[in-house]
Amino acid sequence: MSITILAIESSCDDTSAAVVKDGVVLSNEMATQDIHQKYGGVIPELASRAHQQNIVPVVHAALKGASITKEQIDAVAFTRGPGLLGSLLVGTSFAKGFAMAIGKPLIDVNHLQGHLLSHFIKESDSDKDHPEFPYLTLLVSGGHTQIVRVENFLEFEVIGETIDDAVGEAFDKCAKLLNLGYPGGPVVDKLALSGDSMKFRFSKPRIAGLNYSFSGIKTSLLYFLRDRIKENEKFIDENINDICASYQRHLVDILMEKLIKAANEENIKDVALSGGVSANSLLRKRIFDEGLKRGWKTFIPEIKYTTDNAAMIAIAGYYKFVSGYRAPFDIVPVSRSTDYR
Repeated sequence: MSITILAIESSCDDTSAAVVKDGVVLSNEMATQDIHQKYGGVIPELASRAHQQNIVPVVHAALKGASITKEQIDAVAFTRGPGLLGSLLVGTSFAKGFAMAIGKPLIDVNHLQGHLLSHFIKESDSDKDHPEFPYLTLLVSGGHTQIVRVENFLEFEVIGETIDDAVGEAFDKCAKLLNLGYPGGPVVDKLALSGDSMKFRFSKPRIAGLNYSFSGIKTSLLYFLRDRIKENEKFIDENINDICASYQRHLVDILMEKLIKAANEENIKDVALSGGVSANSLLRKRIFDEGLKRGWKTFIPEIKYTTDNAAMIAIAGYYKFVSGYRAPFDIVPVSRSTDYR
């Protein structure tokens, strides 16, 4: 029997809706919120208001792009969390109302689970390139940095994670100190392409096991810039490409060292990358190169599936629906989540 899922993603500042039929994406629409750039970060109240304005036209565009009617939908999936509570409330409320109106089931999805399963998004029936279970995923974003063992579509084990800041925050901190604007990660990445990654050194954390820490390297960068500016007030302008390249290399080194350790300890050869920071060009190159060197089968998402998109929520919702799961209509969003349920 054919199964069609409408999904809604509203965890932060992007409003997205997608339609998936039997695991194949028929549409994936998104409305971004440029208003946050002038504030140097996402303003939760402004984000929730923008979601209210965007959600109806985005869902309409997704249905139209998929060439289906609402009556053809078998279930409505939505991001329950983690994320900004006000933003999540908009998506949750709309999903509930829409599902009730058409008399179809509701499926809640953990935002991180969506990222983990983004490698199973198919754009055609012939697309068979996906990891084999169990596989490892390095999940990197503005709010999370984790190494996750994925047992199947519904079972996940976090075997390593940051004990303080996420790597995405570390990139944004660099951009803020260099006055590069928001979001900072893509700008740092772009400037680093023309820089010498071996020019400067920063402190690296010494954390046991598979966990990460990024607070120390952020502080190291802060003190480094402070001291150099005292010597030369034009230091940043004269060295900005090398600063970005060196700092980015250190962050990627930290990420890869623990991922390599995890792959060895777990004896797993299928290794994936996911999350917003997976768009970083150096990280994508490093995981690909390490895969060739170590005999991994690596999975790197298309750039359009690295961001907060509804296609990944739809694919996760699809597999939850197939398993027989249905969400109660009194379910509420959660800003934080300690597991992947």
